[in-house]
Amino acid sequence: MKLDKYLGCSRAARKLEKADLVLKNAKIVNVFTDRVEEGNIAIKSGMIVGIGDFEGEEELDLHGQYVTSGFIDAHLHLESTMVNPQVLIAEAAQHGTTTFIVDPHEAANVSGTDGIDYLLEQTKNSPAHVYVMIASCVPATNIDDNGFTLTAKEMRPYLQNRRVLGLGEVMDCRSVIDGDLSMNEKLETFDGKVKDGHAPGLTDEELAAYVIAGITTDHEGTSYEYIMKERSMGMTCHIREGSAARNLEAIVKGIVENNTNTEGFCFCTDDKHIEDITREGDIDHNVRKAVSMGISPIAAVKMATIQPARCYGLRRTGAVTPGFDADLVVWDSLKDFNAQMVFYNGKRIDSMLKVKPAPCPDKLMDTVHLGTLDPEKLKIKLDGKPFPVIRMLPGEIVTETEEVILPGNEYFEPDGDLAKIAVFERHKATGFIGVGAVRGFGLRSGAIASSVSHDSHNIIVIGTNDSDILLAVRELERTHGGLTIVENGEVFDTLELPIMGLISDKSHSYVNRKVRRMTTKARKMGVPKNMEPFITLSFMALPVIPEIRCTPRGVYSVTESRFLR
Repeated sequence: MKLDKYLGCSRAARKLEKADLVLKNAKIVNVFTDRVEEGNIAIKSGMIVGIGDFEGEEELDLHGQYVTSGFIDAHLHLESTMVNPQVLIAEAAQHGTTTFIVDPHEAANVSGTDGIDYLLEQTKNSPAHVYVMIASCVPATNIDDNGFTLTAKEMRPYLQNRRVLGLGEVMDCRSVIDGDLSMNEKLETFDGKVKDGHAPGLTDEELAAYVIAGITTDHEGTSYEYIMKERSMGMTCHIREGSAARNLEAIVKGIVENNTNTEGFCFCTDDKHIEDITREGDIDHNVRKAVSMGISPIAAVKMATIQPARCYGLRRTGAVTPGFDADLVVWDSLKDFNAQMVFYNGKRIDSMLKVKPAPCPDKLMDTVHLGTLDPEKLKIKLDGKPFPVIRMLPGEIVTETEEVILPGNEYFEPDGDLAKIAVFERHKATGFIGVGAVRGFGLRSGAIASSVSHDSHNIIVIGTNDSDILLAVRELERTHGGLTIVENGEVFDTLELPIMGLISDKSHSYVNRKVRRMTTKARKMGVPKNMEPFITLSFMALPVIPEIRCTPRGVYSVTESRFLR
């Protein structure tokens, strides 16, 4: 802290001069004493300087409303909201989130360091704390077809950026455990900093080897039993509640039933559409849901504030007490958690919200390159043998393998609950097209496609006929990326995502309207209500989450580390 700022705060703390702002008659959630304490909050130069009887240049009576530190999203991908980061932050801030721990690996997999720089530039003047974990797996594995390879050499310059906290989720568990040289260089580069994990379904022995590498967090736990195995090894577990992966209920149920200490847990969204944030909330939704299931309100607040702050070494974030940043939220109650006012650095956010996106480089607006498409590559020739079908699960991004004799004469013809899935390489016009079959998506007609396809972000589509599949893919080539629905040879609607094929250049109301309209259409086409169509689709090509995926090179078994077809 600069001396002049310290002296001003010190004088205000000692009541030698007025505070800038005093929030009077507050019920303060103290995350250090686990009590709700009544008092006034004095703020000077964006910092809390005292709790007690203070005078301020401005005074605001809260009339007994509850105050917590601003909530922290412990792990998210800004790109998954599909809007400019400034738009997302403005919306999430209205729900009480004032700190974001961002992993830019979506942008990095498409555009490398240019993508990372874009997100840093877009968020540097945001009315929130936006920190970055440098993407560790670009590409996610050695079988991926993405747009860039990010090595330790490209990562090192980011260590000088004060907003870079550490290494993003290390998805390639196999490379960590087997001691791959390039992966070890990345881990060594970030020695002394936080290394985020991504470790679904590891055995006890594999998880031990993973932890030995210095990885300390994970957000991929989907069951209480698994996250307790991680906790037993000292890992901090981020409880995820996004648009497709909704793991909070299963984990919190176990925590409550077993009266588990919650100190090693945080909340995150990971991948959440802006429409879902607008409709149900951000981290406030996680807190609200956890409290409704039996977590104590103060424990839930700590999971959203001081615990992620400590996890990432944010010394002045996460508490309402002297010496901490004045990032504060005024709530109606510790049950409903409806934000009444939000402050960042001591100023009300609603008076600061002026969304002014920084310019986007032209090269980030031209990232879809398909080249010639051969319709013959979409055909699956039947041989009378069982085919490894991807079984999609509601509320999950994990999948199951199901051996099925596919219907059809000479070639697979989608029928009933079986549809075709295809992934088209879109970065280098290689012409690679991986084709498989899925069950559980429910599609009865047409095709649904997306250029948001974790983590390589090729074009992924599920359809019931090849002509609609090809039309959907060409539509996304025309718009330089996006989401689209095609039926009976006609494009129903498309949400354009021209920035890296991931992000819209339109308002969040425009994005919401498009997503709602297409989601409603997807339901009419058969996608069940308990499955978010576009985000669930986007994960079907990610070969680091069990059990089976489809990539541009074919159907791949994650558990067996081999291509099946």
